[in-house]
Amino acid sequence: MTESGPDPARPLAGVRVVEISSFVAVPLAGVTLAQLGADVLRIDPVGGAADYKRWPLTEAGDSIYWAGLNKGKRSLAVDMRSDQGQDLVARLIVDSGVFITNVAGRQWHSYDALRERRDDLIHVEISGRADGGTGVDYTVNAAIGFPLVTGPAGLTTPVNHVLPAWDVSCGLYAALSVVAALRHRDATGRGQQISIPLENVALATASNLGLLTEAMVNGTSRQRIGNAVYGTYGQNFMSSDGVAFMVVVLTGRHFRDLNTLTGTTEAVAALSESLGADFSDEGERYRHRDALSGLYAEWFSARTGAEISTALSTTSVLWERYQSFAETASDPRVTANPLFTELDQPRVGRYLATGLPVAIDGVYPKAVPAPALGDDTDVVLADWLSLDAAQIDELRGSGTVA
Repeated sequence: MTESGPDPARPLAGVRVVEISSFVAVPLAGVTLAQLGADVLRIDPVGGAADYKRWPLTEAGDSIYWAGLNKGKRSLAVDMRSDQGQDLVARLIVDSGVFITNVAGRQWHSYDALRERRDDLIHVEISGRADGGTGVDYTVNAAIGFPLVTGPAGLTTPVNHVLPAWDVSCGLYAALSVVAALRHRDATGRGQQISIPLENVALATASNLGLLTEAMVNGTSRQRIGNAVYGTYGQNFMSSDGVAFMVVVLTGRHFRDLNTLTGTTEAVAALSESLGADFSDEGERYRHRDALSGLYAEWFSARTGAEISTALSTTSVLWERYQSFAETASDPRVTANPLFTELDQPRVGRYLATGLPVAIDGVYPKAVPAPALGDDTDVVLADWLSLDAAQIDELRGSGTVA
């Protein structure tokens, strides 16, 4: 609280969330809710879940990955195979009133079982597929169609994209669902059971972007086009010293500026006339992208990366130089960006880390270190369940908590 009221950068302050999860989607939902001010408790099995040692690792073997997706949470390690452990976790979920998980099929923390103990429970469960089958980002992606339109034209083998797009989208949908359910509960006093199959998130995205509708309506399937941008003009080019650039033209002004910069205005006009193409139409620019790229490539290949960057910076053209993660990490867009603040993460080290990538009233919520497994046992059990030291010691002695 501030003198003027609640902290605007922590709109979920006072909300408690219990998370039982692994990998990306639910941990991302949890860290997003934590960055919005919720008190998020991640509960893992003793020894950690399957992602506790996931790569990349530090030299000492600690997971950089785990630290990144669990910033600002509390941690409790419980023997969830024992009756006592299951009852303890259920009590914590009931106390919080909000539960997010991708560990499906456990009757003891199902919506029906927990709702008997709290009827306004918000229960969000992410699964692989809507039919109850299993699925992860890369298997779901394989079944939707994206790997068959990713990669250079003419390639006949599938290409997976590196970004786990469906996990990321699913995690953000889960966080949004919690916020919506909290509003519903505030308005009606009722909780909600929310299920989010990963496959449905991928299918919805493919539908929203028209990829499935295109096949249904036109009877056609999207083809591979390499690094071009479907339906408009976009292409990568290489400088004389081996620097790669991505250039995108969305408007007439972009197109005119690119032609002027590369000295191809007359050549492009002649190409337009010979093809009978109206290049004021972005669809026509896309249709004849190879011919246009052939004209522009000569200008790029005759200049260094530095010369190209300087020249493009004077135009309206959308562009960027391709960079590695290592280059980006030392770039001013990271080092001088208020989104990043220095974080002293135990077991990992000091580095620039992001909080929520949303400025609320001009303020970016800052990153908070991730806990080690079981760091918050005493505090959580005392504060959430009002257990005393003797009761906590008994749970520890029995192996119920680590």
